[in-house]
Amino acid sequence: MRNLQQMMGQMKKMQEEMQQQLEQLCVEASSGGGLVNITMKGNKQIVTVKIDPEVLKENDIEMLQDLIQAAVNEASRKVDEALASKIGGLTSGLNIPGLNF
Repeated sequence: MRNLQQMMGQMKKMQEEMQQQLEQLCVEASSGGGLVNITMKGNKQIVTVKIDPEVLKENDIEMLQDLIQAAVNEASRKVDEALASKIGGLTSGLNIPGLNF
């Protein structure tokens, strides 16, 4: 029982550390060779969207939508990769089934 309590304490500490890291994590992604740039936080909240004025000259709304979607998806992927890396580092000392990152 003591071992279980100790493990739960470690999990709580890991959760708090992850929450802090989520708040601090910020990634950037772009699409269209930098025509659209996205900055996203670790909780996947978009912080900034920058669109090069050259994109607007084309009056191609569908292209702009595709560029925004691609940049957001890339930022989301980068957040996932960063979190997987951080979780792997935090859980390396624990043998928890299902958390083998």
